[in-house]
Amino acid sequence: MTPTHAAIPERRSRNLTKNVVAALSERIRNGEFHVGEKLPTESELMEAFGVSRTVIREAISRLQAAGLVETRHGIGTFLLDPQSEQHLRINAENILTMLDLMAILELRISLETEAAGLAAQRRTEAHVQQLRSILDEFAQHVHKKTGNAVVSDIAFHLLVATATGNRYFHDILKQLGKTIIPRARINSAALADNDRDTYLNRVHLEHEDIYNAIARKDPDAARAAMRTHLANSRERLRKAQELARKG
Repeated sequence: MTPTHAAIPERRSRNLTKNVVAALSERIRNGEFHVGEKLPTESELMEAFGVSRTVIREAISRLQAAGLVETRHGIGTFLLDPQSEQHLRINAENILTMLDLMAILELRISLETEAAGLAAQRRTEAHVQQLRSILDEFAQHVHKKTGNAVVSDIAFHLLVATATGNRYFHDILKQLGKTIIPRARINSAALADNDRDTYLNRVHLEHEDIYNAIARKDPDAARAAMRTHLANSRERLRKAQELARKG
């Protein structure tokens, strides 16, 4: 079938954009531009490549999507460090408010629910033993009121992520640090609308449900247990937010 007249210019524009992207990428790889350095202006690039402004803007957009450059409005386009842009980065220091924590919990519900299911399928006996040890430590901290329950809580979630055999689950949770445990930043009694011991004992029972499902290699039950646990955390945060608003 013969291409329409409209399709020919469109295809030519795509090819021109592709050529500009390839040329700029090559110049970046060859060190012609340095990290943090401003690239030539749109007008300069148009003249250098003999193409329209539309082609240049589309090429820059593709370089942005690849994490090679960033455009600062009214200033210009600057070269980024390719190495630093290849990794997902979540700055835990920016997670400060209850709304931030609620947003993180939404992410965790999606992420850790599936992680629990995969852990149930892929875990080793060593993982099961380590999870059991962590849960026992958590119970001891609650009983002795040592204040270190948060450390065991984080370790439990990170080990479930490790048991998936997919390092990216662990990497993301590790980046979040203590913010994956809401009570590390917000008073536990306010979260639970109850006393500290009752709250932590409830969390421990929820962890036990997750552990039991993983230990018996039941992925559906593991997903359900993790979802219930994190949904309960979200509900406690919601109540805490309401109390703070009324106060």
